[in-house]
Amino acid sequence: MSRFWKIALIAVAVIVVAGVGFRLLHKPAPAGSASVHAANKGKDGKDETPPVPVTVVPVVRQNVPVYLTALGTVQALNTVTVNPQVGGQLLSLEFTEGQPVKKGQLLAQIDPRTYQAAYDQAVARQRQDQAQLETARSNLARSQDLAAQGYISKQDLDTLRNTAAQYEAAVAADAASVRDSQVQLAYTKVISPIDGLAGIRNVDPGNVVTTSTGIVTLTQLHPINVMFTLPEQNLDMVRRAAAKEGAALQVTALDRTDAHPIASGGVLKVVDNQIDTSTGTFRLKSEFPNANNELWPGQFVNVRLLVNTVDGGLVIPTQAVQRGPDGDYVYQVQADSTVKMQPVTVAGEVGDSHVMIGTGLQAGDRVVTEGQFRLKPGSKVNALKPGEVPAAPTAAELEKAKQNAKGGGRRRG
Repeated sequence: MSRFWKIALIAVAVIVVAGVGFRLLHKPAPAGSASVHAANKGKDGKDETPPVPVTVVPVVRQNVPVYLTALGTVQALNTVTVNPQVGGQLLSLEFTEGQPVKKGQLLAQIDPRTYQAAYDQAVARQRQDQAQLETARSNLARSQDLAAQGYISKQDLDTLRNTAAQYEAAVAADAASVRDSQVQLAYTKVISPIDGLAGIRNVDPGNVVTTSTGIVTLTQLHPINVMFTLPEQNLDMVRRAAAKEGAALQVTALDRTDAHPIASGGVLKVVDNQIDTSTGTFRLKSEFPNANNELWPGQFVNVRLLVNTVDGGLVIPTQAVQRGPDGDYVYQVQADSTVKMQPVTVAGEVGDSHVMIGTGLQAGDRVVTEGQFRLKPGSKVNALKPGEVPAAPTAAELEKAKQNAKGGGRRRG
């Protein structure tokens, strides 16, 4: 091949490469991209990205109760297993299982015949010794008159006096025996020692019972106790709160499933005098009136103990607080309707939907509660009240966006 053709081929290759490069460098942008940029640019070239609609609420001040929570167990104020105090055949049961009983109410009747006989014997012995005592006293009185006249010796008079004293002691012993027999006879009627609720009976009529036989268990439900434990680091807080003058600390019992209150009006009665070294906790006892039997012995409940009330705490909705790698933060709306990431510290919960802020915010600051996923620092927002929706675009705004999209979608030749 001659030198001329070589130069011609090289020139053609250079022209082809230059043409391809020119087309690549001047390739038009996609229509969608051009429309987006065009929609975001005004006539003066400034960014006109529409503000992000978000829900905004102000930081408010309110009195915030401070609670300590724990798992508690309901415990009857008094639990009594009724045992007979004498043995014998059980004739009848005078209570209904599961029903309330009153203090002094008859619960069961034991065969009284043996104890009635013992009581009658004791009364008879007392009468016998009483008669002998009267005889001894009469003899002593007559002998004292005769001794004054010298007809009876001093020794015989002392014997008569001692005989009367012996019968006096016998009568006193008989009186004690009568009282004992009377008590044993009274024990054949089993009486309720407390106001309470009868459980399931343990024996049936006709059985022979002894002093170790449990007839029924009674539980006192009004009032009722709730026992719970708290970590030892809370001990000083509870003791300081309990030492303040005024009413006792308020306790509320909550359901374990959805934590709604099931019993209120409880008060803290006792803080245990020692810490359990194996668990690092201390026990507390609270008392509830339980007028409607909301609480039942053995029931597990969540306990909420009110230990303090913070005056003028800063409160915001829980959903406003976001968690980042450096801790908690909120999106705070600034005066120019842009947002910034504001670090905060959460001091505690306020009910089920709000939190109290310790540091990072002031009363009146506005924070975003909905729409945070579309935000970044510096984003411009359209602040809406809770429940408010953004207004629909006007016809003029829609026409402007359409024109911008058309202008940005033209391809270059």
